[in-house]
Amino acid sequence: MIDKIKQTIKELSEAVQEQASTFGAGAKEKSYEIIEDWLQIFPKLELYKLKITSFSLGVAISPSLEVELVGDHKDFTPERLQEILAETKGSTGLHLVFNTIKTAYSLHRRTYATLSDPLIVKIKIRISPEVRVFIGEPLIQ
Repeated sequence: MIDKIKQTIKELSEAVQEQASTFGAGAKEKSYEIIEDWLQIFPKLELYKLKITSFSLGVAISPSLEVELVGDHKDFTPERLQEILAETKGSTGLHLVFNTIKTAYSLHRRTYATLSDPLIVKIKIRISPEVRVFIGEPLIQ
């Protein structure tokens, strides 16, 4: 009886390991596809005066790419952001970045604080991309 339970547990354990391995390979493949897509976007961001200052690759079950870009506030006035958003409407990644910048500026204006240099955009690419915009040098990383 105990041997039968041990055998069942062993079989279940092997099945779980196999599923985890399959999931891990699928997640890794999907992550690399997303990273490849974003590698095409970064040169376009530089055309809009966002300069890459930091580039990081994290390798795990689900790989990630983290890129930091810096720009000048004068290049991203509300009017210019509207133009850029119209120009990038067909590119989900570009549109996401500039829409996040626009929203960050909009929320910042509501605080009545002065703009601190520089404009920093951090993009973390993984299965679910994340875009963060900093106005001024962040103290919290």
